[in-house]
Amino acid sequence: MKSENIQYKDGDVTLHGFVAYDDQASGKRPGVLVMPEAFGLGPHAKQRAERIAQLGYVALAGDPYGNGLIAKDLQEAMKHAGPLREDPEKFRQRARVALEKLVSLPQVDPNRLAAIGYCMGGTFALELARDGAALRGIVSFHGGLETKRPAAPGGIKAKLLVCTGADDPFVPVTQVNAFAEEMTKSGADWQIVSYGGTVHSFTNPDAASAGVPGLAYNKLADQRSWESMTAFFKEIFGA
Repeated sequence: MKSENIQYKDGDVTLHGFVAYDDQASGKRPGVLVMPEAFGLGPHAKQRAERIAQLGYVALAGDPYGNGLIAKDLQEAMKHAGPLREDPEKFRQRARVALEKLVSLPQVDPNRLAAIGYCMGGTFALELARDGAALRGIVSFHGGLETKRPAAPGGIKAKLLVCTGADDPFVPVTQVNAFAEEMTKSGADWQIVSYGGTVHSFTNPDAASAGVPGLAYNKLADQRSWESMTAFFKEIFGA
């Protein structure tokens, strides 16, 4: 298995990504974009990229802010995430350039692409879907589901899998229901899996270290959501 740090650009912003793939395999294979939490591209997203590579795909974990910035706490994360979230075009563009970098990799089949994300990264992935990106599938893990630009009818090409905590205070049931309504109106192929007794950041074993109420790891929800994703990938990629 090979992993390496790479650079790509969004205008004059230099972004530091992380790529993982099986360098012993031959031929092109599906590519999966992995967008991280609001803290930036840290160990969690990189480890997920490596696990995706072990499934036989090429994974690129993207940099949301530039220069590989990793926030030291939630306050700093929100300082950097806020301006991005307030500008839908800038937010989507940051995800687009990461996807373009993934497609440019010689190991990647450009016709078999997916994007996944965690927390804010899940929102990045869903915004790519709303933007009409040519993706076979999108998976959001405890991602925010609100948007300033709802999907247009017929505008979503990707199939969608949303994994969310039933007790997530940051993604309440009203937001989940509004997302379901938006997706239904758009005509998208969507599914939502809600895990009981589960709050935000349920896939991150270090979630509680942030000291923020409503953030906690849930091992069973983490395992179940990963298994849902792998089954979803087999569906959309055909292998």
